[in-house]
Amino acid sequence: MLIDNLNKIRYRMRAAAQRAGRDPGAVRLVAVTKYAPLEAVKALLESGLVAEAGESRVQDAERKKAALGSLAGTVRWRLIGHLQTNKAKKAAVLFDAVDCVDSLRLAQALSAARPEGGEPLPVMAQVKLTGRETQFGVAPQELPGLIEAVRALPRLKLEGLMGIAPDLEPVEAVRPAFRLLRDLRDRHLPGGLLNMGMSRDFEIAIEEGADLIRIGTQIFSQPSPASQEAPE
Repeated sequence: MLIDNLNKIRYRMRAAAQRAGRDPGAVRLVAVTKYAPLEAVKALLESGLVAEAGESRVQDAERKKAALGSLAGTVRWRLIGHLQTNKAKKAAVLFDAVDCVDSLRLAQALSAARPEGGEPLPVMAQVKLTGRETQFGVAPQELPGLIEAVRALPRLKLEGLMGIAPDLEPVEAVRPAFRLLRDLRDRHLPGGLLNMGMSRDFEIAIEEGADLIRIGTQIFSQPSPASQEAPE
């Protein structure tokens, strides 16, 4: 089931990239494991078909990595959920990249917690793409200041921008949000990566320039009986 799901996702990723005139190989899949049972995550990593895994909570990633043992080291672990400053010390060591930096205070805590003499921690600035109070991220107008501040921290490496599109119907209505993030990247962080798009809208995100997409539901979900019986 996992392999079939991954093959279908890869096919859709390639098609979306080709529609936009992009190299399909330039788009990376981050497998979001936050809701997946441990056995499913283990099977995914054993397949060798994914190179990056995304988790939303420090404690969940810590538990899964411990249970997976050496298998956990076969992928890069990215933190994609909101990170409280008081958990930055643990996150800076546990994760290979932190994609949810939304404040100078958090960036400073991550930099301070990174072991001295080691490689800088790759991070992304999370931008708020909706007006919802419950969504985290730096406001677009405050992004230039955050970028400048993060670049000045010695133990962080700013890789790009991450954003979560609003949940709109029809799904095509999310396209302006992705375009906004791309425009912000082009203006303030030329050459930076774009981490945007999830199970529902990843094809639109790829068409709008996503370099990383985050997919969990469509990897780990069981197909419905109707979809199993439907012709290809």
